[in-house]
Amino acid sequence: MNALFLNYPKQIVRFCLLAASTLITINASAQIKSDSLYRFKSNGNPIIKHKFTADPAAIVKGDSLWLFTGVDFAADQKGYKMKEWAAFSTTDLKNWVEHPVPMKITDFSWAQSGAAYAGQVIERNGKYYWYISTNWSGIGVGVADRPEGPYKDALGKPMLTNKDCFASTHSWACIDPSVFIDDDGQAWLFWGNRECYYVKLKPNMIEIDGEIKKMDFEGFKFTEAPWIHKRKGKYYLSYATGFPEKIAYAMADKIDGPYVYKGLLNEVAGNSNTNHQAILEFKKKWYFIYHDGSLQNGGGSYSRSVAIDELKYNADGTIKRVLMTTEGLK
Repeated sequence: MNALFLNYPKQIVRFCLLAASTLITINASAQIKSDSLYRFKSNGNPIIKHKFTADPAAIVKGDSLWLFTGVDFAADQKGYKMKEWAAFSTTDLKNWVEHPVPMKITDFSWAQSGAAYAGQVIERNGKYYWYISTNWSGIGVGVADRPEGPYKDALGKPMLTNKDCFASTHSWACIDPSVFIDDDGQAWLFWGNRECYYVKLKPNMIEIDGEIKKMDFEGFKFTEAPWIHKRKGKYYLSYATGFPEKIAYAMADKIDGPYVYKGLLNEVAGNSNTNHQAILEFKKKWYFIYHDGSLQNGGGSYSRSVAIDELKYNADGTIKRVLMTTEGLK
């Protein structure tokens, strides 16, 4: 810099240095802005149109619904490129806030696959636990003091690996963790691909408690994406079935079964081979949150988007077929 301005008056040198300093400040401000809250309104399905999101999970905290997703990094992808997760919140399912990136796959040093696959967040004792999968590297747990994070690796190692998937031989068997805390306080973890596994968790939420078991019942054709919810004393196990995937469900009187197959919840989610759901009640209505490949200008099986439609029950507790809509929630 000194050599460049050696033959110029001091006033010009000061001006140029001041201008350079201003540009640095502007760039720094832009970086801060990119890491701050982003507010947007949903307009039909998909609800998030400024980026590609997949594998939704959700919780209700007070007056807000918190949505957690994976991130497909680009349009028209030819394979899964997923390096981080995302967190969103809303009080009315119309006005949304995207929070700064809560967790990246690089936060798990043991995750050699480098893939930020599906997960689920749950709260216990003032802490938030994010159970994540990493393709063939296993299932881990992130922990945070707030739902929006930031999350850090709670164990420094995987909680479950392919060795725990005793009935499976393929490398991606240990994926798609889903956790549920029952009314008696017992936490349960479900996961798997092709075979569905489940186990109790210890109160610390980062260790398994007892024997890992494999779910099975008549009509159970499991692909992946297990999700447990409870309504009026009945347990509902929903999951992806077939390929391209649809979502099916079964019901039971106990969380570990025996379950009775009840049928399909939705069809193939437009333009996407995979299908991944979250089911929960928010402000006295039930919702079915899923992903599809319908986002125009690049959507597809590897560039997916989260959508929400209402979920309704029959008088006997069975679930009506979900109508997937472009219009979304009214």
